[in-house]
Amino acid sequence: MGNDMLSLLLLRLFLVLSALVALAAAQSGTDCNPIKTSGCPLDIGLTNNPYSVDSTKGTMDQASWTSSGAGSVIYTSQGAVLTLSKKGDAPTISTNWYIFFGRVEVLMRAAPRTGIVSSVVLGSDDGDEIDWELIGGNNDEVQTNYFGKGNVTLYNRGGNSAVHDVQGTRHNYTIDWQIGQLTWYVDGKAVRTLKEEDAVGGLNYPQTPMKLRIGSWAGGDPDNAPGTIAWAGGVTDYTKGPFTMYVERMSVTNQYPAASYSYGDMSGNWDSIVLKKDGAADGDQSKEGIVKKNGSSGIASATNSSSLLASSSSSSSQSSPTLYLSSATMGRGDGYVGRLFKVGGGLVLLPFILHFVI
Repeated sequence: MGNDMLSLLLLRLFLVLSALVALAAAQSGTDCNPIKTSGCPLDIGLTNNPYSVDSTKGTMDQASWTSSGAGSVIYTSQGAVLTLSKKGDAPTISTNWYIFFGRVEVLMRAAPRTGIVSSVVLGSDDGDEIDWELIGGNNDEVQTNYFGKGNVTLYNRGGNSAVHDVQGTRHNYTIDWQIGQLTWYVDGKAVRTLKEEDAVGGLNYPQTPMKLRIGSWAGGDPDNAPGTIAWAGGVTDYTKGPFTMYVERMSVTNQYPAASYSYGDMSGNWDSIVLKKDGAADGDQSKEGIVKKNGSSGIASATNSSSLLASSSSSSSQSSPTLYLSSATMGRGDGYVGRLFKVGGGLVLLPFILHFVI
């Protein structure tokens, strides 16, 4: 009897592992992982900040977004219409730029039917990830999740929140991603908060530059691992399709904007990320920029404001640090190359030349 019970527990553990590993693989991925390989390409940053786009105008900002995955992506008065019709389809739109902390809002309706998963994902090159997941077989719930450096050895990261009619009613799904704290909002109401220290003491806390990806996929495809199918609510019946999600508007605030980001080492920690301003070359420096909790001016700044999506409920007006850079520069051009450091109660953007004397 004891052996039977052990076998059952091992089987359940295997199913959970299969689901989570497959889920991570489906959502994140990069051709060059900068904490495992040197010489990875720079991450282009969002500098048009804050950024917003209204897909219901029937067009997409081609300079900012790329469509990928099989399936259909068209733009109509209902927004970006992502349709999964057959096995192998996974229509996705993703940004061509990255953000380094900040706020993301998506106004959307999820795709229906068993086994179909609608996702809003922030993902980095080294496996950091922040998720919204909406399961097609459950019209009144949304799931949240996160990963740090692709670590899937712990299985207590997921969360579930009740949200009425996610398929028929548009809702504002917001991610407020800050150094030290991550909060998920639905229609302006916080449904989950993660403290950095609660993610394995910060080791699993998402903290590297991320792209935004929005799309749908068949978690219930018969060829998927049994655990993935169970998590997605059951086997997908493609004869019940097509399965369509609608994305009406998106807004993004990049907390620490820069022309590009790179990894200063292989730690994957936020204070290893190198911020490079447009026009800067290696060796360019600016005077230090100080992140203050109060202030009213600066060259580069981003704050947690109310919702940028006018037709949705406003989000929390929780205060957050603002980045200020001095206008004075040193070296060639008007660019800077530096990293963020914690100093007292705030953050400081220090030029490379100062790294060697700290």
